[in-house]
Amino acid sequence: MTVDGTGLLCVTLLLRLRKRIEGTPPGTVVHVIATDPAAPLDLPAWCHMVGHDYLGPVPGERPVYALRLAADARPTLPDAPWHPAPTP
Repeated sequence: MTVDGTGLLCVTLLLRLRKRIEGTPPGTVVHVIATDPAAPLDLPAWCHMVGHDYLGPVPGERPVYALRLAADARPTLPDAPWHPAPTP
């Protein structure tokens, strides 16, 4: 699966990423195209916060980062994926 965040700030990219991975099976590797200069910091931090495995940059001509979806990832708010969802 690829999520194209070309030209997006990380805030908008995370919104798109969260929506795209919803319902995707654990273990799926997601390639994220991210041109925001903050992406190399923000993507690993977000993965750490929610529990996905950050696999790092993918060699190539475009700025692509890989992550593996975790079965036990913590849910986030739909409109603010940088905030954990409240626990019931």
